[in-house]
Amino acid sequence: MKLELGNFFVKDITFGDNTSFNNGTLTINKEEALSVVREDEDITEADLVIVKPGDKVRLVPVKEAIEPRCRVAGGSVFPAVTGELIQAGNGRTHALKDCSVLVVGKHWGGFQDGLIDMSGEGAKYTYYSQLKNIVLVADTNEDFEKKEQQKKNRALRWAGMRLAEYIGNCVRNLTPEEVETFELEPVSKRCEEINKLPSVVLVLQPQSQMEEMGYNDLLYGWDCNHMVPTFMHPNEVLDGAMISGSFMPCSSKWSTYDFQNFPTIKNLYKEHGKTVNFLGVIMSNLNVALQQKERSAQFVAQMAKSLGADGAIVAEEGYGNPDADFIACIVALEDAGVKTVGLTNECTGRDGASQPLVSLDEKANAIVSCGNVSELIELPPMETVIGELQSLARDGLSGGWAGDEKLGPSVKEDGSIIMENNSMFCGDQVVGWSTKTMKEF
Repeated sequence: MKLELGNFFVKDITFGDNTSFNNGTLTINKEEALSVVREDEDITEADLVIVKPGDKVRLVPVKEAIEPRCRVAGGSVFPAVTGELIQAGNGRTHALKDCSVLVVGKHWGGFQDGLIDMSGEGAKYTYYSQLKNIVLVADTNEDFEKKEQQKKNRALRWAGMRLAEYIGNCVRNLTPEEVETFELEPVSKRCEEINKLPSVVLVLQPQSQMEEMGYNDLLYGWDCNHMVPTFMHPNEVLDGAMISGSFMPCSSKWSTYDFQNFPTIKNLYKEHGKTVNFLGVIMSNLNVALQQKERSAQFVAQMAKSLGADGAIVAEEGYGNPDADFIACIVALEDAGVKTVGLTNECTGRDGASQPLVSLDEKANAIVSCGNVSELIELPPMETVIGELQSLARDGLSGGWAGDEKLGPSVKEDGSIIMENNSMFCGDQVVGWSTKTMKEF
């Protein structure tokens, strides 16, 4: 399986008469783009705003991030989601780099939504402050969800994907500035030099705990709650096979953009044939019942051992209940003789003094921490707010609150805020963006 990603680096974004890309400038026909958004009759209000690094802008509630792309030979960027089911990970895909489509609620937020500051102290907490963003600010007629803590946000999320495809199509017939090639030989047909290297498999645990459909991450349009651990080619993950869901406190989420650019996958590719033999990806699930967790862990361990893995990296999307799946998977791999490193955030309380993971084991002795979801963040007012700032307090965002005995409301009268890291959009960056580390004092 060979994937070529043709990259076009966006230096500026503007609105104009034609959606096009020329000399680093992405121009978007706003009305045409909005007509793509409004293909869903459930969307009642929609607007597009451009924000750039350094802008004095706060975005909340942020629901999704997507990289604009197109398949050069045709077909949907997100198979079985925005079009027919086709194989991802093969052929040529063109991508607009250094930018994203952000989906922001015009009013209503939810437990799984987050915040982005494009400048100031808050900008360091999320990767998306570094990108030039086309922001879809929209509302829907989904009244039944407005006061729900968990929202599916299907109309808005799908509109974001359609918009990303529409924008990405402007570079279909252009020559990219850079072509990245991702290709792995079949596991059983690798040369002696590669087979002598330590064999490593990447185990991903995307969010799939909700038994009601519509909240979980999707694999080729299939709700990950229905899957068992599955061996995948890493190209499939990079090429639109995985779609972010709407269930998970936001700092722990993996956006669709994260899946499209998964840094750990790209880093393993860079080391393949040099320091490691990268076998591929085992896509596992996160469960609710203990027996389900143990079953998935055993599946992963058996698969890794059968593939000949010497080592594994396990990354979980989320914390709390998923910690049990995460630790069970690490223990099962270690018991099978596969040396394992874990990637996760932790929930140690606002004072940092609580147990970091719900479940722990002595065999999980190599874990990379991506930060504390409960860490308090205080940010001054921002000149412009896109969306609705009060959603941080009113709608129960995972790191915000209407009132606290000691701290008062999350949103202060002057527009400054106090919140937990939980509300920072994809802020813990377990996929590999994270620059956070732990320090001992």
